[in-house]
Amino acid sequence: MSTEPVNVFDFEPLARAKMERSAFDYLAGGAEAEVTLRANRAAFEEIFLRPRYLVDVSQRELSTTVLGTPISFPVMLAPTAYQKLEHPEGELASARAAGAAGTIMLVSTFATYSLEQIVSVATGPLWFQLYTYRDRRTTEWLIRRAEKAGYRVLCVTIDLPVVGRRELDIRNNFTLPEGMELKNLVGAGTEELPKDVDGSALKAYDVLLESGLTWRDIDWMRTVTSMPIVIKGILTAEDARLAAQHGAVGVVVSNHGGRQLDGAPPTIEVLPEIVQEVGSEIEIYLDSGIRRGSDVLKALALGARAVLVGRPFLWGLAAEGEVGVRRVLEILREELDTALALVGKRSVAEIDASILYPLK
Repeated sequence: MSTEPVNVFDFEPLARAKMERSAFDYLAGGAEAEVTLRANRAAFEEIFLRPRYLVDVSQRELSTTVLGTPISFPVMLAPTAYQKLEHPEGELASARAAGAAGTIMLVSTFATYSLEQIVSVATGPLWFQLYTYRDRRTTEWLIRRAEKAGYRVLCVTIDLPVVGRRELDIRNNFTLPEGMELKNLVGAGTEELPKDVDGSALKAYDVLLESGLTWRDIDWMRTVTSMPIVIKGILTAEDARLAAQHGAVGVVVSNHGGRQLDGAPPTIEVLPEIVQEVGSEIEIYLDSGIRRGSDVLKALALGARAVLVGRPFLWGLAAEGEVGVRRVLEILREELDTALALVGKRSVAEIDASILYPLK
């Protein structure tokens, strides 16, 4: 019997076996009782597909574009922090894998390799995910560095005015290993995570990040960069409308993978209201809970342009480095291709709500 992973879930125990326990818990855990973390998966499992047959699906096309950039299929790598926790090559391995798969990687502000180091190995386009700092000079410095390095899009995360209570991390007193730096902050005087009185890194965000972030800051960012701006962390039609009004060209419907507000809704459930509000004006992407190619299909049917995956590619990274990330993306592509054929569609462009049974 083959022991090779046949779906992305198969990579999770491999990652657990290779990672230090508190690091794996940081990757796996959600906020508080993890209601939202579980709901992200459950919501996808409650959406059913309408198979259609006797359609010629012998030729299928998965490619699409995001903000005009071609990608081989509608899955991108979500911005995730501290990828050296999973593998020594961290973000470098992930960037190479994304390029090999013909898709986009979003690079986190809290990367463990610098913006410039990641660009140097990337073979595909990169977006930069920004956390906004209390020191506006640091924020501007990061934005300008990303633009100079060739990042295509500025993706501003807005759902972290304060840190969600991630109970596994609190119990583990989670902190980064000795010597692990936030490489993008070297030179800003903030590369070492500050620690609270218990010695953990959980308060780092509270110390560094701007809890007073408002839409005026988005307006300001537009004055310091020519990069298009995507807003990540949208869960309501109201905020989606404000994003469009303040010049965003896209939004990521995201609940931070269930790591922030426990009790926030699953993203796939709120996607339709956001699409109805702004879907004709800006591009809409979705993350949180994507584990199957059929999940990608469902998100596209409800109006997403593409999806972002986080934990699955990090499982692959921990298990097998760049090869593992490549394989995770290959599996999702293979599953999407199969599901596309079985609902009687020949291309991503043909996907619409007709492939779904009515939502409950």
